[in-house]
Amino acid sequence: MISSIKLFNRRKARSRFKIRKMSGERMRLSVFRSGRHIYAQIINDIAGVTLASASSLEADGKDKKSKGCTVMSAKLVGKLIADRARVAGVTDIVFDRGGYKYHGRVKALAEAARDGGLSF
Repeated sequence: MISSIKLFNRRKARSRFKIRKMSGERMRLSVFRSGRHIYAQIINDIAGVTLASASSLEADGKDKKSKGCTVMSAKLVGKLIADRARVAGVTDIVFDRGGYKYHGRVKALAEAARDGGLSF
């Protein structure tokens, strides 16, 4: 029986391989989900620098009613990262879900980033 950690690592490796293969000159929107928060970064893999970042820690400052990351705070993070990416001059990106399933908070962040002006 394969553990859930091994399955997650397989999904993560498969996802990263496809991104490296297809990205070219495009920046990468990387998502990390902890037990309580969600984080997003725009990364230039060629130069190895982070151009913009956002997290639910910042978004939760506006909405103190909920503790931790909900779908609503993931949407706020998506809008925030889209605004910061536009300021940095980035519009075309590759979405790196980081092994997480495209569902729930990850999906909400991605759709909010698309609505904010990022294309992927």
